[in-house]
Amino acid sequence: MLAELCEDGFGYAGEFDHAPADADEALQNYDMVLNSLGQLSADFIAPRAEQVDREGNTLNEDGTVSYAKGIQESLEKLAQAEVMGFTLPYRFGGLNFPNLVYSMAIEIVSRADAALMNIFGLQGIAETINAFASEQIKEKYLHDFAAGKITGAMVLTEPDAGSDLQSVKLRAFQDNDGNWYLHGVKRFITNGCGDVLLVLARSEPQISDGRGLSLFVCDRGSTVHIRRLEDKLGIHGSPTCEIFFDNTPCEIIGERQRGLITYVMSLMNGARVGIAAQSMGIAEAAYRVARDYAASRRQFGVAIEKLPAVRDMLIDMKIALEAGRALLYETSCVVDMEVGYARRLESSPPEDKAQAKQLKNDQRKYRRYASMLTPMSKYYCSEMCNTVAYDSIQVLGGSGYMRDYACERHARDARITTIYEGTSQLQIVAAVRGVCSGTAEKLLGELSARQFAPEMNDLLAKLAEGSEQLNKAVAFVKEQGNEYMDLYGRALVDIAIDLITGYLFCDQASTKVDMGVVAAPGGTAGDGEMIPMRQRKARIAYRYVTKNAPKISALVELICAGDRSTFTDYESLIGPVPVE
Repeated sequence: MLAELCEDGFGYAGEFDHAPADADEALQNYDMVLNSLGQLSADFIAPRAEQVDREGNTLNEDGTVSYAKGIQESLEKLAQAEVMGFTLPYRFGGLNFPNLVYSMAIEIVSRADAALMNIFGLQGIAETINAFASEQIKEKYLHDFAAGKITGAMVLTEPDAGSDLQSVKLRAFQDNDGNWYLHGVKRFITNGCGDVLLVLARSEPQISDGRGLSLFVCDRGSTVHIRRLEDKLGIHGSPTCEIFFDNTPCEIIGERQRGLITYVMSLMNGARVGIAAQSMGIAEAAYRVARDYAASRRQFGVAIEKLPAVRDMLIDMKIALEAGRALLYETSCVVDMEVGYARRLESSPPEDKAQAKQLKNDQRKYRRYASMLTPMSKYYCSEMCNTVAYDSIQVLGGSGYMRDYACERHARDARITTIYEGTSQLQIVAAVRGVCSGTAEKLLGELSARQFAPEMNDLLAKLAEGSEQLNKAVAFVKEQGNEYMDLYGRALVDIAIDLITGYLFCDQASTKVDMGVVAAPGGTAGDGEMIPMRQRKARIAYRYVTKNAPKISALVELICAGDRSTFTDYESLIGPVPVE
């Protein structure tokens, strides 16, 4: 279904040599590219990650930036592999792949080197140009993006406008001939030294909020000055820049005043899915260090993974990883459905009015789902990533604190994921609107209607009970007002994620597709026992759903208790501001 949508019914096959003629050929293409990228990541990128972390980037005297040697070499390899235009159309030299496959690719690269992903994963800049810019601008940039000849940056944040992008002040103005220029400062810009910059700027000085902002594209040139590189905790191979635009020539993307409201929101939603995928890669890498160490490190006469506390920690890490992956891939599928239906409505809408209406309704439904699932995925995967990286160090003990093992680097790299592209708190604010508006209830209803194996019935009953409890909590919160909803937003979103992912696990355990066999992760099976993948998924679903059921009940009780002490007793609870 996704391949058919993305390939527009496989109509590109006659026009482009490498376009698939059917779904099987499309899937073969996806597998081939992902396998090739995985091999490149394992053999070339990952061995360079430690040195990249130690070397970092260099701000040169002329204001240019030099990447760490390993980053530059890896970018060249990625360009040679022709994977720098994952979702761009064929006509620009892109692969025209779904977002789902791109999410998988980001996870693979991030597992090898999280810092490199911050450049590889900025392909959303090219997507934004493709979606909203003029044909002239597309032709100017997109071929080079797809070929890996240029990199880009999304230039949004300012010293006084971090998460609050409505406060952006960087000025965009026109001369007497109508040419646009940029003047001002941007800060915390990932890969701000890139060749092509998408810049959010105030084009309407008389309008102080987001309606006064437009989006512009410019080349890095003599009027773009990198003033400093940030000295960061992690992702050292990714340059984070402060930029001064000194009357820089630029071109407007799309229409005036839609920069934040339409274009940047689209850009950031894609970036948030990308950070969720980056989080998955870091977490997977950290887990593997811990799993390998626990299997080989012996204490008290046994491998430490035999100790119940360590064993339980490793299982929780593994299941949290698979929960994040299930949520991320479901989100990516939903985004693909929304984009695919929107493209079909625009390019070849059905002549039958009833079919056209149904297509429009489906597109709107997937847009609502994407608006809720995107911040959910970014929130859950990034928080999970930090927990898994933290626990990885704990499994290694004192060795994990040393630079002899990569888990300390993974922990430093993980920390940014809950911050950039919108903090976890902002993701919750965005996601809880979907939970309280009925979107989560509708999605859970659709998930519960899937065809499940009979052995899932007991778990499905627990999930149905949890959904009823969530509806009860939502009804209570809506009576209390928006302030109360934001106060208990995290609890509401956590419940919704647990239920959504629970259904996804049950669905995985019900698949009729042969997924092979794996070693049992512990529990009732003996160590090293080989079991069918579907049986393993059933065990994961059981542990996940049964462990979360009492947590959901406790969260609902907390929400419905009505405690407002955060508002009423803040000063007395927190005390005065400390004085040095």
